[in-house]
Amino acid sequence: MKSGLQRGSEDAGGHAVAEELIRRIQDQLQRLGARAQADQVESELAGSTLRDAPQWTAIKGRATAEGTRRFAAASNVPLVDFYREAEGLLLSSIGIGTNRGAVDDSTDLRYAHSIEAALCGGVNVIDTAISYRHQRSERAVAMGLRRFLDGDHGARDALLVCTKGGFVVPGAVPAGRWDEKVFVGGMHSVDPAFLSDQIDRSRQNLGLETLDVYFIHNPEVQLRFVERNEFTRRLCTAFEALERAVADGRIAHYGTATWDGYRNGLLSLREIESIAQQVAGNRHHFRFVQLPLNRDLPEARTQRVDPKAGTVLEVAEELGITVIASASLGRAVDESPNQVPASPVRTRVQEAVDFVRLTPGIGTALVGMRSVAHVEEILASEPARLSR
Repeated sequence: MKSGLQRGSEDAGGHAVAEELIRRIQDQLQRLGARAQADQVESELAGSTLRDAPQWTAIKGRATAEGTRRFAAASNVPLVDFYREAEGLLLSSIGIGTNRGAVDDSTDLRYAHSIEAALCGGVNVIDTAISYRHQRSERAVAMGLRRFLDGDHGARDALLVCTKGGFVVPGAVPAGRWDEKVFVGGMHSVDPAFLSDQIDRSRQNLGLETLDVYFIHNPEVQLRFVERNEFTRRLCTAFEALERAVADGRIAHYGTATWDGYRNGLLSLREIESIAQQVAGNRHHFRFVQLPLNRDLPEARTQRVDPKAGTVLEVAEELGITVIASASLGRAVDESPNQVPASPVRTRVQEAVDFVRLTPGIGTALVGMRSVAHVEEILASEPARLSR
């Protein structure tokens, strides 16, 4: 016969085993539930391919001072200097980019999930282009936006959505509609009618009534084919069309997204801004530029391109123009989570992003994120990222 002590010991051991079993079952159910939910999401998304333009009902509104401040106040991102003032808006210093990736349904789904996760995590700047992945990146952004908004995680007026146009994109230019003279090299245009058409296509792809920022994509391409005086004339007529688009409520701001243009002085930001001044005076809406910045391409912060102000970042600050940095990771790392740490307290990804976003003069550092794990790594609150 077993003693009471022995029975009590066995009973205690039995309870412990039972509790551990229950805990494991609960964990398994949670994982199965999460997987089922993810499967349902993917099934819903996969049911509508993004190869063709979805017939979205356009979401009204645009980013506002009140909306972005409400969003920032509700965010719990502890990273130092995470939100920045720009055009009266409060914008995250990390934005999600959508350039890279295969042109397939799987990548569409990954972007949609990542965009929703980034927005839920406190990011409120999204960048895309009609040329990215043959229009599918814009459509994936639309999907991610709708999941975020339909889930009551936030409102349209909290988000700055940027896109670009200028390159010829298969399936985005009606055959026979355009004179070949409109396109330089058969691949690029800043023709007012073409840009107006591309704005409406992007609005349809994104399902938005108003695009917050519309960039002319790599305008420096024009200089390979036309003289600078002609380039200036073309940009002037393009800006006139973009100011009309602002007046019509189709876009809120515009700018230029460059690769070689500003960082090495091929384009003068002061001269480009003066064209906007000629078109619309001090109340022009040329308020954003995009350029690459990372440890491999540091010119925006190191190369003097203006005898008066110095670097392009300093010129932009003087002119009151917000700079959005592209290619923030550079060649430092591949786009994948769990990198070997660059230091005991930050991964290589985090170090690369912080190098850009904490550069004086940068409003937002864009990072291409095609997985939720990558979003989590980018936004992780490691101790070294909580103060300068």
